[in-house]
Amino acid sequence: MLVVQKYGGTSVADAERIRHVAGRVMRRVHAGDQVVVVVSAMGNRTDELIDLALSITPDPDPRELDMLLATGEQMSIALLAMALRALGQEAVGLTGQQAGIYTRADHGSGRIARVQAGRVRAELDCGRVPIVAGFQGATDEGDIVTLGRGGSDLTAVALAVALGADRCENCKDVEGVYTADPRLVPTARKLTDLTYEEMLELATQGSQVMHNRAVELASVYELPILVTSSLVDAPGTLIHGESELEERNRVRAIAHDTDVAKITIRRVPDRPGIAATIFEPLAAAGISVDTIVQNASEDNLTDLTFTISRKDLRRAESEMTGICRDVGAPGFVAAGELGKVSIVGVGIQTAPGYAARMFRALFNAGINIELISTSEIRLTCIIDAARVPDAVRALHEAFELERGD
Repeated sequence: MLVVQKYGGTSVADAERIRHVAGRVMRRVHAGDQVVVVVSAMGNRTDELIDLALSITPDPDPRELDMLLATGEQMSIALLAMALRALGQEAVGLTGQQAGIYTRADHGSGRIARVQAGRVRAELDCGRVPIVAGFQGATDEGDIVTLGRGGSDLTAVALAVALGADRCENCKDVEGVYTADPRLVPTARKLTDLTYEEMLELATQGSQVMHNRAVELASVYELPILVTSSLVDAPGTLIHGESELEERNRVRAIAHDTDVAKITIRRVPDRPGIAATIFEPLAAAGISVDTIVQNASEDNLTDLTFTISRKDLRRAESEMTGICRDVGAPGFVAAGELGKVSIVGVGIQTAPGYAARMFRALFNAGINIELISTSEIRLTCIIDAARVPDAVRALHEAFELERGD
């Protein structure tokens, strides 16, 4: 069996945990598996490197910042390779470029263009365990590019696809994917499995378990992902293709996110092309828009509301004066300190009662809903950020998620 294992920063946070990971890898090799390992930077090393850069300049050059941040993962691969060699297992640390991961030149948020995994395959054939630096790749010109937060998940899935691996294992400090964040809901239950679609919605709506781009890539190539613990031996959560619809025709889990801000443009003229005039400048400024709600037009004027990440609010506000002028709107209002809660499960839009049950649970908890967004397998409510923990607990109880399948 060929597997790609990914270990996050908590799993390799210090020398003791690195030795523990080395022992886990050794056991898999002795069991007859071929193992490729992808690692993140140790602990909070990436944040420490960002702080170091900011102590030099408030506006680090993106290329040089990527050069700096990539060193975190390079420490991890070298130390884990040393730990494996100390146990008698041949291993080799490989940077993203050495592993054949090539990206577009978008520093800080690179996209993988292709993976040429010949070097990784050759190391496996020689009996060595390749230890690959996650979160990074290189352009054709050789410049290092990082893939954005959580990018090690993407590295692992991309390598697994390129190698034709049997599955990718995301080894974390939790035992799998839970019905809600166990830190907020002590009765949250570990799920045996999820569909790609369910995991993608959970990841997009705030779950920190998997990077959404990694889930999307795995879905395209039908690569199974096992989310499991790096600390204890326990069954994890398998992310795979569709299961029986009737088994999925209910809420599977609650996702939440407190990084939400809202902008409302007042009295926008209701005519063709207005939406493009509003959102094209935001896209050009690198601001990603999430939920969009437009009120019914009255006298050919409408209010248009959209949500963004709170960290983008200041940049968005700086764009809004010009946008309002261009569309002929009198002004806008902005609000930070918002959050969102989502119920996720295949079939919730095709079966009656889920929306009403969600809204009733939030009402009973005294939580006001600012906006509502839906997909085929998700219902999301934008609420006050301070009430997000209460909302998660209320919804978990309302949908009885502590009960097993």
